[in-house]
Amino acid sequence: MSNEPRRLLVVEDDLALAQALAEIFQDDGFVVTQRHDGLTGLSEARDGNYDLIVLDVMLPKRNGFAVCADLRLAGVHTPLLMLTAKDGELDEIEGLEVGADDFLRKPFEHNVLLARVHSLLRRHDHDVQRFISAGPVTLHLVEHRVTVRAHDVAVTPREFELLEFLVRHADVVVTKEEILDAVWGDQFSGDPNIVEVYIGYLRRKIDVDSSDSLIRTQRGRGYQMTRT
Repeated sequence: MSNEPRRLLVVEDDLALAQALAEIFQDDGFVVTQRHDGLTGLSEARDGNYDLIVLDVMLPKRNGFAVCADLRLAGVHTPLLMLTAKDGELDEIEGLEVGADDFLRKPFEHNVLLARVHSLLRRHDHDVQRFISAGPVTLHLVEHRVTVRAHDVAVTPREFELLEFLVRHADVVVTKEEILDAVWGDQFSGDPNIVEVYIGYLRRKIDVDSSDSLIRTQRGRGYQMTRT
């Protein structure tokens, strides 16, 4: 594991509480970013590279349930701890159903909060290579299954290998030769245009709800898997 400090996003509209949470996590060695409403929290969680998200339920502009559901549909699987000041079990049930990993009611002890956060991180570290994502595309590595915006997409084993290579190199332009070596093997002696054929297969399967292809052709250079 990397020795770099963990990055944590706190989305909480109570400014005093948000700052108090940030100080607790900073004292524990985290690098903390704060956002104070659901829309900016959602944007930051989607675009930032965070190890964990602490998300309040009652937020202006977009509540925590909707933010969590949108993140999961977008293929963001960052561990998420949901906070609420409400009583009752229905909030907890709804939070878990939309994809929260854990749930904590206010008020809470600082050591309990930190224990929950570290537990989520340990669980995520153990499972991190069970899936990889780029934007709305998620590859479930153990099951060899692909989902796009939480919907299953049927792919062949070769298509899965190609998509995995592209997702692992998301935002990087990879050449046709690099793809052939990684997916078909360096001893491949067939028609190199097989790459274009399989790129076409994947586009027809994963770009159903998108006007722009998630796999972009960079003329004279190769292909680039995007995260948007």
